[in-house]
Amino acid sequence: MTAWMDASDAAALAWFLVVWLGYTLFADHGPARRRSIGYAMNARRRAWMTEACRREVRIVDTQILGNLLTGIGFFASTTIFVIGGLIAMLGVAEEGARALARLPVQVDTDPAAWEGKVILLLVIFIYAFFKFAWAFRLANYCSITVGSLPAEAGSDPAAEARISEAAAALSRISGHHFNRGLRAYFFALAALGWMLGPEAFAAMTAGVLAVLYRREFHSEALAAVRNL
Repeated sequence: MTAWMDASDAAALAWFLVVWLGYTLFADHGPARRRSIGYAMNARRRAWMTEACRREVRIVDTQILGNLLTGIGFFASTTIFVIGGLIAMLGVAEEGARALARLPVQVDTDPAAWEGKVILLLVIFIYAFFKFAWAFRLANYCSITVGSLPAEAGSDPAAEARISEAAAALSRISGHHFNRGLRAYFFALAALGWMLGPEAFAAMTAGVLAVLYRREFHSEALAAVRNL
């Protein structure tokens, strides 16, 4: 415990960490991962790379790869700006605490509490940046691997199969890390609720868990992909 963190704050923080870690283990490493939209999209990645082998003109593939790189790069650069903003917020703890005091709810206005909660957000977004940066790099590797496909489709089936499998694997791993970064954004929204108190923090954590579970395991998008 710290001077500003009481038992309810500690319990809310523990709930947040358990939910995030537990959901990650459930969605990414447990048997349930085979029912997720990410797992279904991995089959689409493999099918895409198989089709890329059959095309001698791969303009469509390069456009898709470019779009993926643009999306990942956007989140990576945005996260850098968020990190910079959070670092700046550490220097205005007293002003932030006074701003919270003007809210129509009872909140902790201790500057030390403000700093501790901002540091939690900072850690989350640093983690997200590492995930997006690695996803971006892997997407680049995937682009290079696709570029190494034989120019004439069907000229070397064995080499094409090896390259397409490697490209699909790189795309899959890139997507995995990108999804981890997006998940960090969702949980950062829950952590933002800590500014309003431990009850809001715990409730928003549960809300984020429900949204993530529905989107990854029971969404219309998943049903559409499964129908393929």
